[in-house]
Amino acid sequence: MFMQENYKPDFTYAEFAPQFKAEFYDPDRWADIFEASGAKYIVLVTKHHEGFCNWPSKYSWNWNAKDVGPHRDLVGDLANAVRNKSDIHFGIYHSLFEWFNPLYMQDAANNYTTQDFVREKTMPELYELVNTYKPDVVWSDGDWMVDDTYWNATQFLAWLYNDSPVKDTVVTNDRWGQNIRCKHGGFWNCNDKYVPGHLLPHKWENCMTLDKGSWGFRRNAKLSDFYKMDDFIALLVETVSLGGNLLVNAGPTSYGEITPIFEERLRQMGEWLGVNGEAIYKTIPWKFQNDTTNPDVWYVNHLIHVS
Repeated sequence: MFMQENYKPDFTYAEFAPQFKAEFYDPDRWADIFEASGAKYIVLVTKHHEGFCNWPSKYSWNWNAKDVGPHRDLVGDLANAVRNKSDIHFGIYHSLFEWFNPLYMQDAANNYTTQDFVREKTMPELYELVNTYKPDVVWSDGDWMVDDTYWNATQFLAWLYNDSPVKDTVVTNDRWGQNIRCKHGGFWNCNDKYVPGHLLPHKWENCMTLDKGSWGFRRNAKLSDFYKMDDFIALLVETVSLGGNLLVNAGPTSYGEITPIFEERLRQMGEWLGVNGEAIYKTIPWKFQNDTTNPDVWYVNHLIHVS
């Protein structure tokens, strides 16, 4: 209904690309915000499920940020800013599949017995990203509909850890096939907004959103849709107490800015970590930690200390 009321008839998804200009995109400012937040690593979305590449990929002609829209290398600019202005590790997010790609749709129609999309699109992009930007984190997604054998994941990961330019420094998550999650990977994501409630035998990460209703920027979001600072800190403490890392999503605008509400929350987190970081960074969880016995125990204790 919204599209029918606000866009011309037969408007296509591809027509959004020229409207994505990122005219106020300032990677140095982004890097300042990330550093002020106390972050130790960041993960930039290089390509989400719609297939639009935020770098000048030769495998995505006219559907990337250099050819259309911003006309710049959004990934490279941020990688340079983060590395020049901070000690934060730079990571990349990459979606294995694409909603509208004909090659992927044909592979799916063939019940994934063919791999044309993987061979022609997914894997070439991943090799290109790693060789070009040398990330410390490769954060894969879009894997859930089929096993890792379709994605040729083991072949790529073998190269990544043995022969790539980041073989001695890189880490990866567990989203390389529906049979891999919570089983393999340098660290586990398992599911979005994942908090196990008890200590896991492996390093894990809670990837969550400051806007509880969306992974992206919403023009119609209300203040009540965003995490309050007490709840945000409580989630961080709970995550760390169970041996996890917190990956905080802040969806930017199409004009390239991190909005004030996201910036405020990130800077407030940095202020809190400036006082309490010794209890967060490089800590070891209590080996008997289990929040399923006393739910919200860390949240209650946090409120007591704050008051």
